Amino acid sequence: MLVTTANDLAGYRVVRHIGVVRGLSVRSRNVVSNIGASIQILFGGSITVYTRLAEEARQEAFDLLAQHAHEAGANAIIAMRYDANEMAAAVTEVIAYGTAVWVEPLPD
Repeated sequence: MLVTTANDLAGYRVVRHIGVVRGLSVRSRNVVSNIGASIQILFGGSITVYTRLAEEARQEAFDLLAQHAHEAGANAIIAMRYDANEMAAAVTEVIAYGTAVWVEPLPD
């Protein structure tokens, strides 16, 4: 699956627009990770516990996005974006979305 944040894909032409696709991940922080993060906050610097949680949520949303596009019959996604919102205390949603398309390589 080709994925780009651009509105087109260099070296390819869009032959069919399929529509908007998305992948959604909802994650919560657990007590253990909050304690670990609190200790890291005391010393400053990168909060690796939360960094790892954020990266896992983004990766899950991205993987679900690609799966949704594949199931819709796409071989590429253009204009891909991420968004995140806090739904409740310690609960965050991450959504990956874009436009599913079918592309073909341009002739040499």
